Amino acid sequence: MAEFSSIVLALILGLVLALFLLRFFSRHNHKNLPNGSMGFPFVGETLALLKPHSSNSMGTFLQERVSRYGKVFKSHLFGSPAIVSCDHDLNMFILQNEERLFEASYPKAMHDILGQFSLLVISGDLHRKLRNFVVTFTTVSKKSSNLNAGFMEEAVRKSTSLKRSESLMVKSVLSIEPEEPRALRILDDFRTYMKGFVSLPLNFPGSSYSKAVKARTRLASTMKGIINEREKEKVGLIRGDFLDVILSKREILTDGQIVSVALDILLGGYETTSTLIALIVYFLGHEEHEAVRKSKQVGEPLDLEDYKKMEFTKNVIYESMRCGNVVKFLHRKATQDVHYKDTSFIEVIPVLSSPHLDPSLHESPLKFNPWRWKNQETRKKVMPFGGGPRLCPGAELAKVEIAFFLHHLVLNYR
Repeated sequence: MAEFSSIVLALILGLVLALFLLRFFSRHNHKNLPNGSMGFPFVGETLALLKPHSSNSMGTFLQERVSRYGKVFKSHLFGSPAIVSCDHDLNMFILQNEERLFEASYPKAMHDILGQFSLLVISGDLHRKLRNFVVTFTTVSKKSSNLNAGFMEEAVRKSTSLKRSESLMVKSVLSIEPEEPRALRILDDFRTYMKGFVSLPLNFPGSSYSKAVKARTRLASTMKGIINEREKEKVGLIRGDFLDVILSKREILTDGQIVSVALDILLGGYETTSTLIALIVYFLGHEEHEAVRKSKQVGEPLDLEDYKKMEFTKNVIYESMRCGNVVKFLHRKATQDVHYKDTSFIEVIPVLSSPHLDPSLHESPLKFNPWRWKNQETRKKVMPFGGGPRLCPGAELAKVEIAFFLHHLVLNYR
């Protein structure tokens, strides 16, 4: 009897899902939807997409479907039917039409981890306002005479781990020294928080997702405590960190908005920067770094002019971003009926990593070749930081800090 009830329940759930999909897609012209498959009921094809694979490949899921259906296909991912785009031109079209035809559309599970004011999930005027604060901070930091070069040099000299970049971000954002107990608590919670991004959204005690949501709550509480301390001091921009920059506009921002953007900055510094550093260390040569060192006085920190001299290093960074694919895909949805090359759009997932490895765009795409970046056309075919109005606001600062870190690493680390 119990087995029969289970079968009936499964049939009912399958029917409900089928009706949902039929209703969802019936609002759009069926003949304008690309070919594809929906996978299993409810789960769809999410697990297949998230199956681990090397960073310099698209993974089995995308490879098989691109081979079978083409670079644009339909699927059921992260709880919703979606169009998946591995086409560079279409991805450019989507990102260049942010806020006009498309907007960010991340799964609810991501909202719960990131918070309601994260730059990744908000849109419109609020996104522009908060993004401007990040751009202001990164612009000031980029023009700084030393860009934390002394701290980076010390990190390379003292540590055998590239994870010191986490401490650098905490110092830059909150002016907390790496050895302080509070910094250690923040980093511990932040690592737990990060694990939630690559876990199934199963919110039960002990799951990685549940731990990440709780860690985010603790981080928010810690950040609010730091904000209260700063406000009690009643002083202006004396530290020059990100929190000082954003608190200078305290009257137009809530605590929740400040906390979310500060966590976004930490997220960018921890995930993308440290991962990218790990990918490119052994590709670097010494020659141009030796030339930069010879042009400096003993103890003189690096500046922006030194960064401009690191042409090959910049090419290595660009090529590592192309091959490494730190950010593989985005989530977007159409805000109105959109048609592009006979395809209609609802939910769409632009896969940024696929064009990076497309042989029709890059010669020998699986080969690490920094010299390909001497051709300016290559830059038009790679989007490691996204594009359009939602282009990563810290993109340029990230490249400068990585170049400086690598300069000290190449010359001093043995």
